[in-house]
Amino acid sequence: MKKEQPKYITLYEEIREAIVNGSFPYGSKIPSKRTLADTKNLSLISVEHACELLIEEGYIEPRTRSGYYVIYRDSDFMHVEKTQPQKETVSASDEYVFPLSVYTSAVRSVLSEKGGEILNRTEGRGCHEIRSAIASYLNRSRGMHIHPDQVVIGAGSEYLYSLIVQLLGRDRLYAIEDPCYENIIRMYEHNDVKTDHLKLGTNGIQSEELKRTEASVLHVTPYHSYPSGRSTDASKRMEYIRWAEKRDAFIVEDDYESEFSPLLKAQETLFSMEPLEHVIYLNSFTRTIAPSMRVGYMILPEKYTEEFLKRIASSSCTVSSLSQYVISKLLNDGSFERHINRVRRKLRKNRNQTID
Repeated sequence: MKKEQPKYITLYEEIREAIVNGSFPYGSKIPSKRTLADTKNLSLISVEHACELLIEEGYIEPRTRSGYYVIYRDSDFMHVEKTQPQKETVSASDEYVFPLSVYTSAVRSVLSEKGGEILNRTEGRGCHEIRSAIASYLNRSRGMHIHPDQVVIGAGSEYLYSLIVQLLGRDRLYAIEDPCYENIIRMYEHNDVKTDHLKLGTNGIQSEELKRTEASVLHVTPYHSYPSGRSTDASKRMEYIRWAEKRDAFIVEDDYESEFSPLLKAQETLFSMEPLEHVIYLNSFTRTIAPSMRVGYMILPEKYTEEFLKRIASSSCTVSSLSQYVISKLLNDGSFERHINRVRRKLRKNRNQTID
């Protein structure tokens, strides 16, 4: 039986949809907490939780003794970049590494259950077990409704960058954030790809830079981009999607470390906002399990899944069968999510103490 989601999440989704479709346009005031509580038959606490999520994701902002106002823009993206510094996100340290006892228990369990099967080669895109486990995890934790066939496994993000060039081609211009993670530049250069460096503002890539570039691929890190540490709000993420739709371009969404957001709800992904055509999603277990866990995954857009899989049909999986089965185990038995939730609670506690 499907577990009913919390009422404050339902209200959050309802208000968010009303903002995105224009029922609550930019600058308008949404109903007060008391009004929402009365009309929706909810407690004030549930309404407050929903509003906190909308604030954190950049849909609304509170104004003293006035209420909540919509700050999300859909059509007008050429607004002035914010000048105030972005709130610094507390980084996860070594104390947040996945518990060794839980990991070793999963390894023993896999060895006992699979036996000699771990010596067999898996499909080039990864075994069905890990692809199915990742699809289920993203569905329940990130609102990404995908099929296991859309999942491709690889030995870390750098390998997947090369695979993306194989999928999209070397004749394209690839736009990347400036500054960005050095390995992104290095891997594209090694694959003989031309790149255009787009300057970051305090809220993602500057709008003028998006207008200027002639790129047909946009590689972005919407959450906590390295080394700037900057994250995008809901308006900027929608701007990226509109940019891709207008140009029939692709977005490579590099979602590294997003699980360790201290926010009450994990940030909405670009893929969940536009899952069919334009976004290729990347993530890995290097940060969430251990640095030695060189296992990444890529989610293909539904429209191009069949075509893309044909292009990499001859590729061999670069991740061991044992690692794939162990990660599947951790995802399916809830160990991975319990670890993520524990770390996020610590990060929220540290953040609140710093603010206080």
